[in-house]
Amino acid sequence: MTVSNAVYCVYRIWFTVMLSDTKLRTLKPKDKAFKLADYDGLYIYVTPTGGRSWRFDYRYQGKRYTQTLGKYPDVSLADARSRLRDARSVLASGKNPHQEKQKEKILQREASTNTFGAIADEWYGAKEKLRSHAWREANALYLRRDLKPEIGSLPITEVSGPLLLSVIKKIGDKHGVKTAERVRQTAGQVFEYAIRQFKATANPGRALAQWTEIPAAEHRRPLTPKEIPGFIDAVGRYPGLPSTKNAVRLILLTFVRKSEATDATWDEFDFDNSLWIIPKERMKMQKPHIVPLSRQAIQILESMKPISGESKYVFPSNSTLEKPMSGSSINVMFQKMGYGGSFTPHGLRSTASTILNELGFGRDPVERQLAHTERDEIRAAYNHADYLPERKKMMQAWADYLDKLCGLKTAKKKQPSP
Repeated sequence: MTVSNAVYCVYRIWFTVMLSDTKLRTLKPKDKAFKLADYDGLYIYVTPTGGRSWRFDYRYQGKRYTQTLGKYPDVSLADARSRLRDARSVLASGKNPHQEKQKEKILQREASTNTFGAIADEWYGAKEKLRSHAWREANALYLRRDLKPEIGSLPITEVSGPLLLSVIKKIGDKHGVKTAERVRQTAGQVFEYAIRQFKATANPGRALAQWTEIPAAEHRRPLTPKEIPGFIDAVGRYPGLPSTKNAVRLILLTFVRKSEATDATWDEFDFDNSLWIIPKERMKMQKPHIVPLSRQAIQILESMKPISGESKYVFPSNSTLEKPMSGSSINVMFQKMGYGGSFTPHGLRSTASTILNELGFGRDPVERQLAHTERDEIRAAYNHADYLPERKKMMQAWADYLDKLCGLKTAKKKQPSP
């Protein structure tokens, strides 16, 4: 027998002494590290402190490598043998198992840090200086309010089509399908950016382009003074919940956005000073908004106290006091009242704006009451006035005007002085 054959025989005998689960469980450390072979190059390495890891020695392009396949008992004997077969398969394909594992680790680390939120920030940062003020405000809102709270912490590669669809539908229920569609478009652009940066391979936002039927654009025309009494009467006759009807009345009196009304909490109201202070987190432009309250608006709020009960929300959901009412309830109300095709909840804002301008109230107080951001950035830099005294008078005049249109007497209760 030649020396090479003798070595081969010893090699085969050594590897036929395979490990077993029983032997592994009773394995004890020694003063020095040692290893016990299983077969085909697999062995377990035991340190003096008792650490045990599966390893595999091999040569690639004339250089010796040791591949760690996991720690025992986290990786069982059967799993270690399976990983060995995978490593040998990689080696047989002409690749280095150690290098391939390093690549995999890098990709996994990148995936854990490449969250949707982080990539969305990169995308927004790359575009904001080249985009209009309106674009910046709209997309910042969609990311901050709609997308990041739901999927911002997830690796972007884990945001699937079904997951994104559920988020878009939720936005549609709360803010309407048109807003949800705009949010989908924003998400799609984030995914496109990720693909170009080799941080994603698919764009579920684009795949959802036909996720629902989007209504044709509606002209949000305001109501005329002659139409207002009929609308207010329709609200009164609507057979829905008092909370839904009162939410619409409050929007008409304060011209806040629909979600700003439906999500209102009691701690936002300063009844002593007749003010509603909406925090920036709930505002479209991420700025706090002060709404002067007329006597009529306060009466509506007072009527809601026994209805909302222990809820922190002024207009709680009908199913639970822990959540606010859905904005879709108001949309349904408008449909059933016969205004669905001609007048939207947002139209209440344009109604107030149009009439107040016709009544001679200045543009600035009206725009500030609507919480519109000055689009002329130079003018906005010098226009810090909140117009609160003017707006207090305007809001009470508006409520009295509505009462007069409907043939009602204004409330006799004296409004608290500013």
